Amino acid sequence: MGAASVGFIGLGVMGTPMALNLVQAGTPLLVWNRTTGKDLPGAEVAPDAATVFKRSDVIILMLANGSAIDEVLTRGTAEFAEKVAGRIIVHMGTTETAYSQGLEDDIRAAGGSYVEAPVSGSRVPAENGELVAMLAGDPDAVDVVRQVIAPMCRDTVVCGAVPNGLRMKLSVNVFLIATVTGLAESFQFAKRLGLDLGTFVDVLAGGQMSSPIMRVKGPKLLAEDYSVQAAIDDVWMNTRLITDAAKAAGIPAPLMDVCEALFGETSALGYAGADMAAVIKAIEARSVVGVVEQA
Repeated sequence: MGAASVGFIGLGVMGTPMALNLVQAGTPLLVWNRTTGKDLPGAEVAPDAATVFKRSDVIILMLANGSAIDEVLTRGTAEFAEKVAGRIIVHMGTTETAYSQGLEDDIRAAGGSYVEAPVSGSRVPAENGELVAMLAGDPDAVDVVRQVIAPMCRDTVVCGAVPNGLRMKLSVNVFLIATVTGLAESFQFAKRLGLDLGTFVDVLAGGQMSSPIMRVKGPKLLAEDYSVQAAIDDVWMNTRLITDAAKAAGIPAPLMDVCEALFGETSALGYAGADMAAVIKAIEARSVVGVVEQA
């Protein structure tokens, strides 16, 4: 394949900066979003999803869940084969691994190619082109996709066959979600002990616990800034994907069981669309009223 024509469907919190990085790298891009009114500077906006498939060799899907993907692909109808035949469909979101395997089977049966390419990183890494993509699928199609998505990524890692890309993503998310939840709990712990939280952040930043995620989420917790980078409900969905996969494989996941409950509680408190750092609100709600007196 020469220079592939590229389509991008899904201009949400992550999809918009990802697509913008492609445009800024000089990729001619045809885009479409299920919610109307979202333009992308430098890209052509298609009138409908069907046009994106008709005019593109590689179609990137950055959608919320399997239902959204099935709707865009018109899966289960005669139009599905027309959309995917001879094309590479790239699934960059996060879904159940079994769903992804079934989608690959259907796309291949219809004459298309399928690549998983979920990413590690939230809105800020997406804006900076510093995502890490985990690719799985047919090696030839993966080679094409690696070149296409390079402008949005710091690294692209080949994980083998489908669904190993999503398995890798879920494994990474175990660490990510546990880390941010632990950071939020440590903030609440320090706060209830009457410590100066600015000093607490300085100590974290200066020691072994410093990390890119701490340097992003620590200041957000300090400022009580819950503007979204990775939304509570999206993270809650990821915890459910992880715990479901763990149960299916007979793998204990005690930290994720707790995180699933905490993110669900945070959503119920009215923070569904807030950043994942807002999980501290569920921890606060479990706390005993009052601050420990200092000796």
